[in-house]
Amino acid sequence: QVQLVESGGGSVQAGGSQRLSCLASTSGDISGNYCMGWFRQAPGKEREGVATISSVGSTNYADSVKGRFTISKDSAKNTLYLQMNSLKPEDTAMYYCAAYLSRGLYCRWGAFAYWGQGTQVTVSS
Repeated sequence: QVQLVESGGGSVQAGGSQRLSCLASTSGDISGNYCMGWFRQAPGKEREGVATISSVGSTNYADSVKGRFTISKDSAKNTLYLQMNSLKPEDTAMYYCAAYLSRGLYCRWGAFAYWGQGTQVTVSS
């Protein structure tokens, strides 16, 4: 069982930056055994994948955020991060942290089993 708690959301102007954090709690080593990722859902839209990071550190990004967002993790703190730069109004959404048990090279978007409650990011123009 994995518990995920996001923080760092809020309001920011277009062009600005924001960093989201996700504290993971589990009985084992989450960083070395789990794929972790960020997803988002805007009002009236389906949830979409934003970025993933595998247990060995391989990353993957949605085309819409490539070059602007960076996913990373701090194994010692069991914390996942999403650094978001050059934010756009269309980045406005509820952002969710997610994880699933895997030691593969890359994560699969549809395999995430554990979810946080989400943190709201609002980008104004």
